[in-house]
Order: sequence, then C-alpha cells, then structure tokens
Amino acid sequence: MDHEGSGPARAEDENAWSVASTAATALALYRPRTLKNGASFLVLDHFGDAQAIGATAEGLFHEDTRFLSRLSLRVAGLRPLLLSSAVSADNTVLTVNMTNPDIPVAPDRRLTRDTIHVERQIVLGNGVLRERITVRNFSDAHFASELLLSFATDFADIYEVRGHRRGQRGERRAPEARPDGSLVLSYHGLDEVERRTRLRFDPPPEGPLGRDNRWPLDLPPGGSRVIEVAVTCETGPEAADAPPAPGFDGLLAGIRAWCAGRDAERAQVSSSNQVFNDWFARAAADLTMLTTPTASGPVPYSGIPWFSSPFGRNSLITAMECLWADPALARGTLRFQATHQATAMDAGRDAEPGKILHESRSGEMAALREVPFGRYYGSVDSTPLFVMLATQYADRTGDWALIREIWPNIVAALRWMERHGDLDGDLLLEYERQSPNGLVNQGWKDSWDSVFHQDGRLAEAPIALIEVQAYAEAAWRGAGRLARSLGLENEAEVWTASADALRYRVEEAFWCEDLSTYAMALDANKRPCRVRSSNAGHALLTGLPSPERAHRITQTLMAPESFGGWGIRTIAEGESRYNPMSYHNGSVWPHDNALIALGMKRYGQNGPLERLLTGIYDSAQAVDLHRLPELLCGFARREREGPTSYPVACLPQSSAAAAAYATLGAMLGLSFRPEVRAVRFVRPFLPPWLDELRIENLRLGEGSVDVRLRRHEADGGVSLNVLRRQGQVEVAVIT
Repeated sequence: MDHEGSGPARAEDENAWSVASTAATALALYRPRTLKNGASFLVLDHFGDAQAIGATAEGLFHEDTRFLSRLSLRVAGLRPLLLSSAVSADNTVLTVNMTNPDIPVAPDRRLTRDTIHVERQIVLGNGVLRERITVRNFSDAHFASELLLSFATDFADIYEVRGHRRGQRGERRAPEARPDGSLVLSYHGLDEVERRTRLRFDPPPEGPLGRDNRWPLDLPPGGSRVIEVAVTCETGPEAADAPPAPGFDGLLAGIRAWCAGRDAERAQVSSSNQVFNDWFARAAADLTMLTTPTASGPVPYSGIPWFSSPFGRNSLITAMECLWADPALARGTLRFQATHQATAMDAGRDAEPGKILHESRSGEMAALREVPFGRYYGSVDSTPLFVMLATQYADRTGDWALIREIWPNIVAALRWMERHGDLDGDLLLEYERQSPNGLVNQGWKDSWDSVFHQDGRLAEAPIALIEVQAYAEAAWRGAGRLARSLGLENEAEVWTASADALRYRVEEAFWCEDLSTYAMALDANKRPCRVRSSNAGHALLTGLPSPERAHRITQTLMAPESFGGWGIRTIAEGESRYNPMSYHNGSVWPHDNALIALGMKRYGQNGPLERLLTGIYDSAQAVDLHRLPELLCGFARREREGPTSYPVACLPQSSAAAAAYATLGAMLGLSFRPEVRAVRFVRPFLPPWLDELRIENLRLGEGSVDVRLRRHEADGGVSLNVLRRQGQVEVAVIT
C-alpha cells in the first residue's frame, strides 16, 4: 500500500523504493518491541536493546532519521537472562524484566542465577526517550559489579535502513562530553542540517562519558540502585539554553493524558468474547499510538517502521474505516490533507493543482531529493478518497462548518479529477508518473509488478484501475449531494451527471462476463487486465455495480481461489503472477478485506460477509498480541495452523488496526442521520463467536448513547437495548 515495491521502470531498478527483505529488515518474524510518539518511533529487541548482537532495523528514529542506532545493557559484562518483555496495553511504556546468569565472582565462588533482578522501563515522547533502570539484589550476599550501557548513532535515513545505498554521506562527529554533564553525538548532513543525539544520565556514570558508560553496582542483600537515562533528538542550530528533557514520570503522565483524550473521543467496544475484546483493545491502542497530533488535528501515520509518516491514501482509508466510532480522526485527516493539497505543477513530485498528498518525508535524503518523497503526490486514488471521506464525514456528523471550511479544497480536488486525472478525456481516472524517480504504479497496489494482463505482461501506462473509478464515481456523486445541501444546484447537477456517465463507462469497459468480476485495470490502449483481483471488491464499497453484478463479484471473491480462509487474496490463485509471498500479488491485507466487508454489507450480503469476518477475526486470534499486521502471506488455511507472516510487514499499521472498526461497522450496519439525530443499525448480525456486544459513548452531535446487542441462538437474530442516553439521540434497528 505504501510503495513497498514500486520504483523506476528499468529492470535493475524495479524495486528501487522497496524494503530490502533481509534478516536485518525482517522484523515481523521476531516481533520487536515498538513505541511511537509524534514524529518519533522506537524499535527494540525483547531485551530493550537496539542492534546489540547484529545489524537490524532497530533504533530510535525521529523525523525519518535514526538518532540512536545501538543501545546495549550488560551487567558484569554479560547480557542478562530475559524474564519478560511487554509493552503496556495502552502502548505507553515498555517494561523488560531480566535476571543474572551464573556469574563467577571468585575462583571458587559464583553468584547463582536468578538472584539479581534488572528492570528496564522505557517511555517515548516526541523527540525524547526516557529510561529507568532498576537493579535489585535478592541474594543473601553482597553483590559488587558494574552496569554497562553502550550507545551508538549512525544518523541513517530511513531509506538507508530500508536498504537503499547512498554514494555519499555527511560528517559524523566524535562524541562530545558537555560541561552540563550531557553526552552529544552529532552529524552534519549533506542537507546542511545539524542533527544531534543528546544523552543525560542520573546519576552520572563513573569515568569519562562516551559510547560505553559504566556505573558501579555495590548492592547489599535487599539493596537496589536506580539509573535514569534521557535521550533527546535535536535538529538545527543548537539552543544555548535548551530545556532539559521531561522526567520519566512527567513524560509518562503526559502521554497517558493524550491517550485518555483520544479514548474519550472514540466509541468504546466490549463483548462477551475475551479474544475479540483483546483484538479490539489492541486495535484501539495501536490507532492511538500511530495517531499524531498536528495543527490540523489528529492524523494517523501509516505504520512502524517503514512508513511512520503522513500518507494520504492510508490516513484517508484509516479514517474511513473507523468513522462510525471516531469522527474526530476524519476531521483532523481532512484538514491535514486540505492543508497539504498541491497548488502548482511540479513534475518531480508528480504534483498538479488540486491533487491530494501521497506521502511526506522529512529526512536528509528527502530534503536532497535523493528520494522524491519529501512532499510527493504520486497516487491516483488519494484525491477521490479525500472527496469520499468528506462526504461520509458530513453524513456521519452533519458538521457543515468543516465542509464549508474545506469546500475550496473539495472543488480543487474535483477539478484535478477532471483536468489532470482524466488524461485522455474518456471519463476514467488514469495515472502515468511524471517524475523519473516516482512510483510506477500509483494505486494502493503500488508494487512495480502489481498491474498485469492475464498472460502476465505488465500493463503499460496510462493505467485506469477499477477501484479508482469506483472511488471517483462515489466522489462525483457525493460532491453532488454536498453541493445540493449547500444550495449549489448547478454544481450538483453537473457532478451527479459526471457520476452517472462514469458508472456507465465503467460497466461498459471493465466488466468481464466470463470471470464474473471487473477487470483489474485498463492499460494505455484501453485493453482490460482480465485478472481476478480484490480490486473489484472496492466497487462494492461505493455501490457502483448493480445488485446482480455485486452478487457475482462477491461469489468470485469468496471462491477458494480468492478466499483462502484468512481473508480475500489480492490476486486469485491460478492467475499468472499469483504468489502468496508477494507484497501485492496474492497476499491478504486486513484493510483491503475490511473495505470489501463494508461493500458486502452495502448490498445486504450477510452470509458471505459472516464468512469473511470470521476469517479476519481468526487471523487476529492467531497472531501475536492479536495485532493484525499490514499484510499476511496468502497461503491457504490449514487445520491447527496459523497464518503465515510477511517478513517486512509494518507492525503495527494503522489501516490494519482500523480494520477492527470497519468489520464491526459492517457487522452492525451502522449508519447515521444527524439531521434527525438518529443512529441506525441496518440488518445487524452477530456471528456465533459473539453472543453479546456493548458500545459505549457512541456520539452524534452533542449527544451520545450506550447500547447492548445480543444474539439469539434460536434464530440468529439480534436484539438491541439502549443502556444510557445523553442528549437527543434516537436509536433504530432496521431489519
């Protein structure tokens, strides 16, 4: 979804912007410990170390640069034994418990293992890390040794960490001990920006400050020692009176206050199924962690570690998935994307007036345009998705003040669709990159080989994707409804007519009668890519096909070639480029399945929808921490085995986390009528693994309700009770 495999067209450069799949980058295979706050994220091994035993993608990152590349703790010269390692349920603090191995303390005596306890607690703020290390002696003998903390910085750009090689780098300077007791490691980049990692210690280590820092441990029986470390990431000119980093407790309290504020804005979900509760709690906590406060409001960043930055498509889809529960996220996302909308032509960034952002990067390589992604617009779908989300947000909230605020941006987006998105005037949105270093494919499946013909030949640009036409049709139609509500009758008629004309054009050009689905795309010569793909399922989301064709598309998607038990594959088994281990050609993506699930509900297809949701739920039940990754391999489900991990998947990833909300929204058929202050549950159902469900703080305007739904075993029906009502909110069940 976020250009894992796209790149220049030359064969040797096909994967120029991909994540190199190596032992160093395959983080999903050993589930590292991750924290994120603002523009910073942290990737550590289970011991709380970074790159302590080999090269990996671990470290402390800030604004797309690795400010701490090595962090290693040793006691008595040895790595302690691991007892436990876990990030708190709210994703705010990493706690690692360790103990000593057998340690020789004299020629004829050793300290027995499991007598010294080492606890590490790590909290991450925006540009600051605080660690508290507590060492306790539980033995009956005096313990005299030392604790060693080693640090290193490489100031690698995130694209270097991903495997991109640079011909030249800036100057990395020797560690410098400052009079204030801090240790500064700095780098002067080729972009003329000074980047510094500042470390402070309490108490100070013995001896000179440097990459290796030592504290004596002189612990009587029952004794303990606490060491605190502060790491700050600094960019630009050094302030003469830089304030000290916040303390551990103060930083943690501030982060938890932010989390509590986000929770208060979002509907809360619980059920009779503890595994479902764990999945939902993990999804909510991951969304909170991945959401970044901006001047526009809360905006979801894409995923850790490769895409911890603002992405247009991903943020819009994430906000769409959880709109019923968290409209504030959509409000912040719409404002952010409106603020960053392109206003001028810039071929190097694939930008045209009115186009919505693909991604924004702030590292050295982006600043130097060694990668084109500083502020990059190479996605064909972000712009119609922006209009779609605006329409859905208005339907959900009735917040016409925001719609009026961003109305010029909505109009600019529609103008882009008409003037720049439709390259040949045939009503379809097509893409063809302008930047020689930009993305070859510019839909959500943006790998270099993700759009192809039945015989395996790659499609030539300009390319029109089926899901993008569905988004565009929904954007035109939705904009027409918004315009009519604003009293703009002429625009409403024109845009609604555009939607009707586009729908007719899509049905004429994309439908494949013998495949019972839409072609994945049309190539430069308007030849259909006759491939069974999940792309067609997104047309269900927008309501583009007729009910009869929607039924046939669903049958195709739920056939064994496409639905392997864990979810719908991106490409059906048997297609020429099918590969269940690929990024886009046979894998299973939670967000993809969630959008298809919403589409099935739109057409009242509760039977296949229940099968699909059960596959998604079972995937969440099987994976570590019940945390759905960015994607899974597409191998067919086997009895008593779990799904197969994709080695370089982002984990966590925002649209995958938001899939929990989208699937529940599909299950319950939630819709809203803010003009009459009504919440509707349209043909809701609960699967056999969910007997009872509670939703609290379901907001509409100034009011809110708590509801309980129960499944009746006899007939599978659902009853609903309103448990609390604040303000004027009506709740209705439509069967």
